[in-house]
Amino acid sequence: MSVGRQAPGQIGDALDAAPEGPRLRIERGDLVVDIEPAAGGRIAQITHQGEPWLVDRSVEQHAMIAWGCYPMLPWAGRLREGRFNFEQREYQLSRNFGEHAIHGVGFALPWQVEEHAAEHAVMTLQLPENEYWPFGGSARHRVAIESDMRLRMQLTVTAGKQGMPVVLGWHPWFRKPEIVHFKPERMYPRDAQGIAVRPLAAPVTGPWDDCFVNHEPVLLQRDGQQLVLTSDCDHWVVYDEQTQASCFEPQTGPPDAFNLAPQRLEPGQTRSAWFLMEWQ
Repeated sequence: MSVGRQAPGQIGDALDAAPEGPRLRIERGDLVVDIEPAAGGRIAQITHQGEPWLVDRSVEQHAMIAWGCYPMLPWAGRLREGRFNFEQREYQLSRNFGEHAIHGVGFALPWQVEEHAAEHAVMTLQLPENEYWPFGGSARHRVAIESDMRLRMQLTVTAGKQGMPVVLGWHPWFRKPEIVHFKPERMYPRDAQGIAVRPLAAPVTGPWDDCFVNHEPVLLQRDGQQLVLTSDCDHWVVYDEQTQASCFEPQTGPPDAFNLAPQRLEPGQTRSAWFLMEWQ
C-alpha cells in the first residue's frame, strides 16, 4: 500500500494517505461530528454519547479510501478501466485503483469551507477539467446536526458549461457493528473483475462487497447503541469483508454506472441526494 503524500489539489492514488488539514467540529448535546475539509470534504469522526462510530485517521495515515465518511462524486464505486462513452465520444480517465477508477474525485481533493456554525458546515468543490475528470462542474456538501440524535448530509452536483454523466453518494467506514438489519430487494452480480453487472439477482448471504437495490432503513447496533441509516438513494453498496469495519454506502446508481445505467446532467443542471443517520 502506498502512503505517499500528494500536494494540495493533486489527485493521487486511492491508496495514498489523505492530505491533512485543520478539523472543524459541529456538535449538539451527545452528538459530536469532526470534519476534515482538506481530506476530501469528509466527516472524520462521529461520536454519540462518547462512542466513536467511524474508522478514524490513524497514526499510520489510513489510505484515502479507507476511513471516515466521504462524498463520492461525480461517480461512485469502480468505473471499469476508467472508460466510458458519453455523447458518442469515448473517455479514458486516469486510473487510481489498479485497473480501475474508483469513487470519483471529490474524496481526494480539498474542499472550500463556505459556512461553519455550531451545528452545521457547508463545503464546496470546483470539479477539475483534466485527465481525472474532463467535464468541470461543482459540488456542495452540507453536514448538519438536526438534534442530538440526528445527523443529515446533503450532496449536490451541478454541471458546468457542458453536460456530464453523474452518480453521487457517501462512503462511511463504520466500526464493526455487532448486529446488522439490512433487507435489500435485489443485488447486482459481479463479474471476474469484481464489477457490478446485470441482470439483477436475488440477494445472497454475506460477507459482501456488492451493490444492492434497497429502499428500507439499515439498522446497525454496537456498544449498546442503535443507528438507523436512511437515504433517498435507492442503491446501497455494502462492504463488510473486514473484521474491524463495515461500509454501508448509499448512492444514486450502481458501480460502473456510466457504462451500466448512465445518468446525465444538462449544462447548469443539478442532482442532489441526502443521507440521514439517526440514533435510537
